[in-house]
Amino acid sequence: MSDRFLALRLFVRVARGGSFSRAGRELGLSQPSASRILAGLEGEVGAALLTRTTRGVKLTEAGGDYLARIEPILDALDEADHAARGTGELRGALRAAMSTSFALREVVPRLPEFMKRHPALRIDLLMSDQRQDLLHEGADVAFRFGALTDSTATARLIATMPRVLVASPNYLQRAGTPQEPEDLGNHAIIFGPASGNASAWTFRKAGKSVTARVESRLHLTVHEAAIAAAVAGLGIVSGGFLGCRTEIASGTLVHVLPDWEMDRIDVHALFPAGRAAKPSARAFADYLASALAQ
Repeated sequence: MSDRFLALRLFVRVARGGSFSRAGRELGLSQPSASRILAGLEGEVGAALLTRTTRGVKLTEAGGDYLARIEPILDALDEADHAARGTGELRGALRAAMSTSFALREVVPRLPEFMKRHPALRIDLLMSDQRQDLLHEGADVAFRFGALTDSTATARLIATMPRVLVASPNYLQRAGTPQEPEDLGNHAIIFGPASGNASAWTFRKAGKSVTARVESRLHLTVHEAAIAAAVAGLGIVSGGFLGCRTEIASGTLVHVLPDWEMDRIDVHALFPAGRAAKPSARAFADYLASALAQ
């Protein structure tokens, strides 16, 4: 990689990730080297592109404009290199953002085959149960569940899964098993990040629609903690089937109100707006869409 292209790629990573040290590590550079290279780039451009603050690194106004102009060029070069090879081989780095639960349950177990197909590709999984900002994280693709709030991103639907209610056999033996949605008002409810509307859940059966008001004494911000709370017998939790199918299969959780259907949950792959999606990001989304359909 030429010095100029190295400087440009480093600038993009610092701008998107807000960290000299992290961007340097991704490109095999020390923090002093990264700082020196970017100072040289600013000297060549003739303007300050980045400014350090107590909370990290931020773009200047000139830096924001420069990023908007060079990022599509670098992405186009990646696309051209990929097309010229004509082998389908993916190179470089892929940064994919997703919830921790989705990563642990669905993505990581499927990584070996994808990485075997693309041995020259490095993958960074950005895992958080809090919704991540694609631009701030410097993500090439993000996987989101439910309604989309980022109107600037390019979205692709890769899967749709049922929403289910689950509880442990121990809890149901102690508290009784709900027979109708209205019965939920007499039960302990666990709210997690995948619980949907926190005040009312809608159910449908045979053309009939029922909305049940629900309240909870236990709110958890991490999906795995909500599932663990249900397994521990603390109540009934709502979430996507992918997030609890292992427990259902093992019998540690039981499907509650199985004859009633709740709103399904869409799974989208999101790509940053304003530029073509990286070949590796598209390939990863294709791979997961195919895997989740099985």
